[in-house]
Amino acid sequence: MTTASTPGSTLLRIEDLKVRFRLGREHGQTRWGRAVGDDAGGIGFDIPENTTVALVGESGSGKSVTAMSIVHLLPENAERTGRILFDGRDLLQAPPAELRALRGRAIACVFQDPMGSLNPVFTVGAQIAEPLRLHLGLGRRAALARAEELLAEVGLPEPKRRLSAYPHELSGGQQQRVMIAMALACEPRLLIADEPTTALDVTVQRQILELLARIKAERRMGMLFISHDLGVVGEIADQVVVMRHGRIRETGPVATVFTAPQDAYTRALLACRPRLDDTARRLVVIDAHIAGQTAPAPATPPAVPRDAEAPVLIEARGLCKSFPVREGLFGRRAFKAVQDVSFTLRRGHTLGIVGESGSGKTTMGLTLLRLHEATAGQVLFDGRDLFALQGAERQALRRRIQIVFQNPYASLNPRFTIGQTLLEPMQIHQIGADDRERETRALALLERVGLDATAFGKYPHEFSGGQRQRIAIARALTLSPEVLVLDEAVSALDVSVQAQVLNLLRDLQDELGLAYVFISHDLAVVRFMADEVLVMKDGCVVERADAQALLAAPREDYTRRLLGAIPRGYVAAQ
Repeated sequence: MTTASTPGSTLLRIEDLKVRFRLGREHGQTRWGRAVGDDAGGIGFDIPENTTVALVGESGSGKSVTAMSIVHLLPENAERTGRILFDGRDLLQAPPAELRALRGRAIACVFQDPMGSLNPVFTVGAQIAEPLRLHLGLGRRAALARAEELLAEVGLPEPKRRLSAYPHELSGGQQQRVMIAMALACEPRLLIADEPTTALDVTVQRQILELLARIKAERRMGMLFISHDLGVVGEIADQVVVMRHGRIRETGPVATVFTAPQDAYTRALLACRPRLDDTARRLVVIDAHIAGQTAPAPATPPAVPRDAEAPVLIEARGLCKSFPVREGLFGRRAFKAVQDVSFTLRRGHTLGIVGESGSGKTTMGLTLLRLHEATAGQVLFDGRDLFALQGAERQALRRRIQIVFQNPYASLNPRFTIGQTLLEPMQIHQIGADDRERETRALALLERVGLDATAFGKYPHEFSGGQRQRIAIARALTLSPEVLVLDEAVSALDVSVQAQVLNLLRDLQDELGLAYVFISHDLAVVRFMADEVLVMKDGCVVERADAQALLAAPREDYTRRLLGAIPRGYVAAQ
């Protein structure tokens, strides 16, 4: 058994944990898939009071399965063995009633996908008040008053107004803040945070990390923090447990592991993330680093040189977008999401858009594609007024500009096979002489994004997050676009898959001469991808400059605050 122990008052102890899943029956025998542990033994580590233990590793390493084993939130086909001791009680043997009493009160969870965790038919206030009424016995009015305090504590603006909001009315970062407020409502002794800051911009991420650290210290709370972002782990964790393929590869104090990693896998994790001071055109991936290889050269030389004389594809002039919002019982006002934004995008270039949640980044991208209709302004695409086009002209132009969304699982039809997903846009736009030619093209696109032909007949749920994002990119390429709008396209991916997808985007840009509008809250990723950067705040562009110059010497205080909020915990180890 691999065990990471920490001296002190132990709040939770995991001993020899193994988890496997029933996959069905074959030839009269049950098939099992091992997620945590192996034949040599299970895993184990301690979480002391007032201590943050971070579980890090790639997708599929067993991090979330380990965490969900603690509160028995695994599917019915899961089998767990070993011991999970909380206050001396073995949670693996606890009856359902005891587990229900613990969840939300003594042990709370924050999940990665807040929209999937929040109930869409209840207001934010009702959902935060529910555990307060259930576990603490507060009345409705007292519970809502405490809910307002919690929303203010996690940095949500206008907390009183947000109590009556529904989850879909909030941004992704705001939804995550609601989830954290709900988890902290009953002042738990152990907080399980499963990728809680993945969807947040750097300033809100900084606020949440500082909030979690302060509450942990005040309440002597233990925290199990699961993340693929090693910079965040370096900021918040006291101890680190590195996992791969269901096994613990390395453990120890965060400073020791990050500055002098002993395991080759840990060193690879630290090496494959983009850095603000790195000018390399390629990122190293995990397996290559373990094998002692450097980042590979680009697949092809750039098809379009990146120079100031490349032809302009998109020119935005004074772009504005407002939304009507209700104010009071009968009043309405205009919420200005995008205000007077202007820029140019040249063929083969990448324009990075950065800013906090609610800054207007995504709204601007959707307005470019006319998924939102602009309130004012003009966008010229290859010299033609994009907003003036109608009917067949508008449909024809849509072939030339496509989008890749943040959540590929939500943007792929779960009832369509990957083949159907790729064939549909080609059929709509009459690309290819017949279905056989379209299928050949679809298979070639799958190969181009690093997937084999067997993916053609599978469904989205059969793929990992990184593979689904590759499929989303392939779908966007079916129409041979000239511009891709990439809306947080790699923010939810672990560092190794992120490196693969970023390398793929670079290769496609070099090979096809694509122009990218790259929307992200991760400034290190924007530095790797972008030629020019727009910094947005409250719907306005506050700074625009060459990517390298802006990140090296920002002129505006807001840009400096964004850079100052970037977690730096992993930099020394690289």
